[in-house]
Amino acid sequence: MSNISIIGTGNMARTIGARAIAGGNTVEVMGRDQSKAADLAKALGGGATTGEWGTAPAGDIVIVALLYDGVVPVVTQYGDALAGKVIVDISNPFNSTFDGLAHREETSIAQEAAKAAPASASVVKAFNTIFRHVLEKGQPDVFIAGDDAQAKAGVEAFVKSLGLRPLDVGGLKMAHWLEGAGLVTVGLANHGVGNFDFAPGITELPV
Repeated sequence: MSNISIIGTGNMARTIGARAIAGGNTVEVMGRDQSKAADLAKALGGGATTGEWGTAPAGDIVIVALLYDGVVPVVTQYGDALAGKVIVDISNPFNSTFDGLAHREETSIAQEAAKAAPASASVVKAFNTIFRHVLEKGQPDVFIAGDDAQAKAGVEAFVKSLGLRPLDVGGLKMAHWLEGAGLVTVGLANHGVGNFDFAPGITELPV
């Protein structure tokens, strides 16, 4: 069981929170709008609680379930309140035409969040290649990237509690390529697959 705090009250926050509760984890919801956070916690049930925005999250793992342009400012705002925490960035920084990333450099929102976070915090990229309804109803593989082995092990254990398979793609610099994989997923949905009812995964040859 993991202790999870979710910053955000949108669809991904709701979906991850619901799976987390179902997996036996404790969940705290934090939102700028305290009433929305309280409503989400109530909807999740399972003893989900509400934390005060900007204060130290109760969870050891803090999932930042925000649009990409809100992630770094919120990590900066929380500051030392995130000391010692594992911060999970799930965002996709797509440009307006969904054919490129919003940042032109070879970086990622996760890497930029790591720069803004306290030195004792660890950032892990995860969940960004999965459409919300597929995460809600399916069994997708969850690709993760991060520099801290212990932090990744904690996120992997959490992912397994959701009934899903975590797959480590390497260090945090790989978050840039995971964001690119998110872009490829949208391209497949619009072209090769023709719908959004899938997630990329790994097919292994039988032994």
